Amino acid sequence: MAAVLRGKVRSVVSLSRGLSTQQQPGSLESPPGSQLPAETERRHRKDPRGCSVLLFPGQGSQFVGMGRGLTKYPNVKEMFSAAQKILGYDLLSLCLEGPEEELLKTVHCQPAVFVTSLAAVEKLQHENPKAIETCVAAAGFSVGEFAALVFAGAMTFSEALYAVKVRAEAMQEASELVPSGMLSVIGRPQAQYKYACLQAKEHCKSLGIQEPVCSVANYLFPDGRVIAGHQQALDFLQQNSQRLQFLRTKPLPVSGAFHTELMASATEPLREVLRQVEVRRPEISVYSNVDGKRYMSESHMRRQLVRQLVSPVKWEQTLHEIYERTQGESFPLTYEVGPGKQLGATLQKCNRKASQSYSYVDVITH
Repeated sequence: MAAVLRGKVRSVVSLSRGLSTQQQPGSLESPPGSQLPAETERRHRKDPRGCSVLLFPGQGSQFVGMGRGLTKYPNVKEMFSAAQKILGYDLLSLCLEGPEEELLKTVHCQPAVFVTSLAAVEKLQHENPKAIETCVAAAGFSVGEFAALVFAGAMTFSEALYAVKVRAEAMQEASELVPSGMLSVIGRPQAQYKYACLQAKEHCKSLGIQEPVCSVANYLFPDGRVIAGHQQALDFLQQNSQRLQFLRTKPLPVSGAFHTELMASATEPLREVLRQVEVRRPEISVYSNVDGKRYMSESHMRRQLVRQLVSPVKWEQTLHEIYERTQGESFPLTYEVGPGKQLGATLQKCNRKASQSYSYVDVITH
């Protein structure tokens, strides 16, 4: 009975079903039926083999056609319909048909990944309800953290989507202030990423750029990083990659230097909207990108979600925290819910044994 209750508590069905057709875009009123019952029971330690972990992807995982395999499942169309009211445009059409250049924009991409990921939860709930009922932990990459928190019952679908909308718009505006970007880097074991960033900043100063920014924005896996900052700094890193012990560098198709100080102007709009939405303690463990640790309280969540904008995503550290085991102990089943399989590939590089119990929810085929 308790497991069934947990499944219902975390099902996005109950969140989307209550969305009022009268609700105006940007309204922060909780829709009828979206209030989640408080769970008072404390969990006993479980056999990991009977448990699951859900991972929610972030910006960069999107592609035209995502969601095509999800629309037949209960409540998915209602979720996209609710999103259209909150966002003011047809998100489902954008996901299914594009155009790609519009879907790539931060203001569209973040809500698209958020809703598609929670729609993927609906598919998982329909095809494998046990995966939902036995879930003990969730984590999301960057904007994926909002989807993880909705799944865990910490925020309602509508309020979290509105917060994602505000976040995406603020990040887009911050990106337009200076030419900036993000660079995926795979380095040799001896690569010194902080030293490379320091050299890149010195180069920027020689070009007359005051207070240049260049820092690690994502810790992905051993020797895998994303570095972000002023465009001139990233150009320097690419031009000097061999000397800096980088095996491969690749610019990412994003509009700015996310998770660095260049996002400072985006923090206040997000802080303000998070003051307005209702936040509850998650029903399961949800891990913060900022330090890889579990969220402990409502105020902790609000603080960390704002800090996340200007702090590196510590995904490698998060995975170590989730999958740390004593020798011989089994690993939980892991499901990637959302577009792409990038988080699965990252898990394989961080913990090969844990990745053997990984699968993903296909968002394009029935």
